[in-house]
Amino acid sequence: MADAPHPASPEQSRRAAARRALGLPDRALVLECEETFFVGSGPGGQHRNKTESAVRLRHPPTGLEVTATERRSQARNRSAALARLRDALAELGRTPAVRRPTRPGRGARERRLADKRHRSASKAARRGED
Repeated sequence: MADAPHPASPEQSRRAAARRALGLPDRALVLECEETFFVGSGPGGQHRNKTESAVRLRHPPTGLEVTATERRSQARNRSAALARLRDALAELGRTPAVRRPTRPGRGARERRLADKRHRSASKAARRGED
């Protein structure tokens, strides 16, 4: 009887969803996201303080959320948020290198021990020992 494949961990499924989403065109990616608009704070005058020009994009398959509030235009904030979302998806989709534990080689051990002997001799000389 063949072993059933192991289910992917939540982190692996988020990574796979991020890689898949990166391949989508902008329009399809935005359709996959929950897009909300809100009033941004900060400088920009009446237009910025009274209109919902700030954009928040939430990508449910990966749980990523990005915002853009620096422009007075909703369209420019939307494109900035989309660029940030693509950057975050690329970062999430990257698989970290596998770290394998290593042991110091013979030369490294010898250098460390020689350094210890030298330091010990220096301290012994300060104390007046031979």
